[in-house]
Amino acid sequence: MSKKEALLVVSFGTSHQETREKTIGQIERVISKAYPNRELRRAFTSSIIMRVLKKRDQLHVDNVTEALERLAADGFTDVLIQPTHIINGDEYEKMMGQIEPFIEQFETIAVGRALLTSSEDYDLVCRAIMAEVPELDGTSGGQQAENTALVLMGHGTGHFCDAAYAALDYRFKSLGYGNVFVGTVEGYPDVERVLELVRLYGPQQVVLMPFMVVAGDHAVNDMAGEEEDSWKIIFQQAGYDVSCILRGIGEFPGIQQLYLDHASTCEPLGQEME
Repeated sequence: MSKKEALLVVSFGTSHQETREKTIGQIERVISKAYPNRELRRAFTSSIIMRVLKKRDQLHVDNVTEALERLAADGFTDVLIQPTHIINGDEYEKMMGQIEPFIEQFETIAVGRALLTSSEDYDLVCRAIMAEVPELDGTSGGQQAENTALVLMGHGTGHFCDAAYAALDYRFKSLGYGNVFVGTVEGYPDVERVLELVRLYGPQQVVLMPFMVVAGDHAVNDMAGEEEDSWKIIFQQAGYDVSCILRGIGEFPGIQQLYLDHASTCEPLGQEME
């Protein structure tokens, strides 16, 4: 009997339809194109997002458990799972916990890595982001880069994997992008620490961009909003000319390629998860 193969792309999710299509949807399409024999399915890990979509838009998105139950019921034997999570934090661990009971229900089940897992991932992510803002690439000697700080807003987490954001900031600088700063909404470095470091750099302008797969609520409100605690207002009040790029990194071809690479190099899970 021939294998029945599925591709399950797992994301945190977003309630913003436009950015969902440009980011999560596009990542799904890029990976699916590389696996034409696998049926594409979607799952989210944020129960809050899933409830909002169901109540507001009458749109049901499976969680990981529901998606795997559906795949098993539909007779799939081989499942490739690729998360779009950025770090191996709470959401990634939640996903793995939901996968565990299904390992023996499929002949093969393989799970790809989060975006920032290996040391090489950090280099590739830095270069993929800078490819989208070449005018701010200080390694090419452009004057605009010298006068402008690019500040990336990550989500942040209470999980120990929060250290990935400071490590990414360090990696940008080690690659020669001294004008790039990484901060978080709910972790470290926070906006106050980022502002201190930007002041030391001494730019005239600040460009804010989300370091999140989607440009959702955090990007629209916490980063680019008009409330006094938004990053835009905080940097403006510090005396900078501020502009915002409302694009999730899931829109970037280099990031999409990295997720595809992670899907292409994952190994099947064993009977027991370590």
